[in-house]
Amino acid sequence: MLGWKIAGPRGRFRLRNTMYELLFKSHFAAAHNLRGYQGDCERLHGHNWRVDVALTADRLDRMGMVVDFREVKALVDGLLKELDHHYLNELPAFEETNPTTENVAEWIFKHMATHLPDGVKVHKVTAWESDNCGASYAEQA
Repeated sequence: MLGWKIAGPRGRFRLRNTMYELLFKSHFAAAHNLRGYQGDCERLHGHNWRVDVALTADRLDRMGMVVDFREVKALVDGLLKELDHHYLNELPAFEETNPTTENVAEWIFKHMATHLPDGVKVHKVTAWESDNCGASYAEQA
């Protein structure tokens, strides 16, 4: 129940049912086209994609972190390297699935989720194909 206090690290108190959220941003450049789309995006074109990742945990590690930002950077950079400067339609993940912004966000989310420490979860991934157009993927608990 919200409002009840429980002892946290080093004797600090926090409310029950709280969580920590860690945010990380990165980017990559890639080309794609949307198969079956009626309009300009059916033709080959590229974007300088931005990716926002939100990780959650209900407790902090012994250092007082959800996870070290260096670890998150290494994981995200490793995943985005698979997309960076590629034609997304030719990658195995998008040979049959349209490389829409929604599907790119889902691919990043699912690949991140399998590489995180125990107790840390991907809350949401947002992929931005421009400053004004992005899509998020999250899984409901």
